[in-house]
Amino acid sequence: MKNYKVTVNGNTYEVEVEEVGGAAEVKSVQIAAPRPAPAPKPAPKPAPKAAAPVSEKKASAAAPAVDVETVLAPLPGTVLEVKVKAGDAVKEDQVLLIFEAMKMENEIVATCTGTVKDVFVAKGDMLDSGKPVVSIA
Repeated sequence: MKNYKVTVNGNTYEVEVEEVGGAAEVKSVQIAAPRPAPAPKPAPKPAPKAAAPVSEKKASAAAPAVDVETVLAPLPGTVLEVKVKAGDAVKEDQVLLIFEAMKMENEIVATCTGTVKDVFVAKGDMLDSGKPVVSIA
């Protein structure tokens, strides 16, 4: 029995390998879909030195600024089921979709509480590591 540590996309997993008849066979693997790190928020832009006056009509029509969190795929795989759609309210750690990677079903969960703004994938789509899957406002 040999124990190895394997790092995939910055996440470390412990793997136990048993050698049988000259060929290595994987005995057990600890894998969990890691929670992706939140995307860095851009630095605020400095205000212009001489701002033009804004009319009252334009000021009332301006929409309030909304932070949008984009959930990324932690590793490559195939989308098996999308559990949310645009407009759905979600809570942090709620399952957004299920995908298959390395012959295992994995879940991608919400990184924050909010409302689903966009869903960028559909059942059967291929995921790449770091690909946006859902945005939450």
